[in-house]
Amino acid sequence: MDLKITTLAERPELAGPLWAMEDTWPEFIGNDPIAWSLIGRIVKELPEYVLVATDERGTVAAKAFSVPFALAADGRRELPDGGWDQVMLWAFSDLRHGRKPDTVSAIEITVAKEFLGQGLSGRMLAAMRENARARGFAEVVAPVRPNAKHLEPAALIDAYARRERDDGLPTDPWLRVHVRAGGTIEKVAHASMTVSGSLAQWRAWTGLPFDTAGPVEVPGALVPVLCEPERGYAVYVEPNVWVRHVL
Repeated sequence: MDLKITTLAERPELAGPLWAMEDTWPEFIGNDPIAWSLIGRIVKELPEYVLVATDERGTVAAKAFSVPFALAADGRRELPDGGWDQVMLWAFSDLRHGRKPDTVSAIEITVAKEFLGQGLSGRMLAAMRENARARGFAEVVAPVRPNAKHLEPAALIDAYARRERDDGLPTDPWLRVHVRAGGTIEKVAHASMTVSGSLAQWRAWTGLPFDTAGPVEVPGALVPVLCEPERGYAVYVEPNVWVRHVL
């Protein structure tokens, strides 16, 4: 496919079409408070770390968000167990305080529905790596959301992340793309994203009754959602897998 991949800083007119791109994310994911409050700031404040792919018609086919942050800062140094949420908080704290970043973290790579199955995710990952390299960074890290894990919500993420095919590559397709690109699976972020809500909210997000105590398997969720009917809420704690790309 003939694609043009640029940063949003180079083509700011794509901000609107970027948000209008139809994707396949489950509704509850957007209700993580960190995502809800900070994802839009990447577009406004860090457009040079936003990549947009357009086809020959100018249609947005894929987008990729990343953020620079200071991994070597005091109190950090290790990739956080808080995964996606924590690295977002670090990135915008560093931006506010003028702290010099030393690492780029992937935040999201999303392919539009009509362009799925054409290898675009790997091309966007390669472009993200190249964008970080061009800006002087030596590595990209990624709190990867394994894209087949939702088919096995009861499976433990630690064992799932280490599953390999006969050729030594991960069995999970998205982890496999990262490893093929040169990434190394480093650790599991067990509490990478947290979505909590009332039972009414979860019913609206999923169409499920949420009237029984205990784990609830929700379409698109990597692990079960914990439902507490007597207390009136349910909580989803998503694990991700940290992958390190040395450039």
